[in-house]
Amino acid sequence: MGQPYAIVDAFTEEPFKGNPAAVLRCDAFPPDATMRALAAEFNLSETAFVVADGEDWRLRWFTPTVEVPLCGHATLATAFELRRCGFPAPYRFHTLSGVLTVSEGEGGRLVMDFPAWRPEPAAAPEGLAAALGGEPVEVFKARDWVCVFRTPAEVEALAPDHAKIAALPGERVIATAVHDDTCVVVTAPGGEGVDVTSRYFAAKVGIPEDPVTGAAHTQLAPFWSARLGKPRLVCRQASARGGILWTEIAGDRVKIAGYAVLVAEGEIGVSI
Repeated sequence: MGQPYAIVDAFTEEPFKGNPAAVLRCDAFPPDATMRALAAEFNLSETAFVVADGEDWRLRWFTPTVEVPLCGHATLATAFELRRCGFPAPYRFHTLSGVLTVSEGEGGRLVMDFPAWRPEPAAAPEGLAAALGGEPVEVFKARDWVCVFRTPAEVEALAPDHAKIAALPGERVIATAVHDDTCVVVTAPGGEGVDVTSRYFAAKVGIPEDPVTGAAHTQLAPFWSARLGKPRLVCRQASARGGILWTEIAGDRVKIAGYAVLVAEGEIGVSI
């Protein structure tokens, strides 16, 4: 038998919406070069590799070009796939960003417990407005550049230059390594039926626009919860596919909840 895989759409209840991730439950992690090659073959924003570790799990994420230290939607997709395969929640994942947990939430949602990143006011890097195709009213820095616009319509209308996005400066240290992978979150308050609207541009890690991004909301949730005076938020990521996230601030952590749906499953036809 080959290596099984599943493709799961995260942060949606509808197939072909939300953010797709490939999930491979392996006996051991394949070599890094193999995981990179498989992620490039799937050509989704992230491919997750998960390995049992006693009652816990070890989890790694790859874009089509690089390994990343944190990925929300592929964590949600992995928990969904483990639940589908009969492994009960809660799940403890050992990752480059520490131990991340996922539990059962209301209405069948899965609830991720992630570290919160609180954006701080920052000087806009040179070329930011030209890269975005619009001038934000405020700029902050956390895990990524966080650019605030006045209205959801402005966020949705942006047509960024992804080559310029990739060239923006931004380094940070995770797991003792320097990662030159700072991406750009654009956001505004409100939107139809939601508290917050956003988009996420990640050309620096090989993804021009990520459809729905859990990691972005580790920054957006503390920012907008403080600004709006609401610990709980409903957030919409306004990509072409779109998705909904429910967030809740809990001290220096943020709970990010969402639905997921299976769209495909199969086996890798080559030895890994």
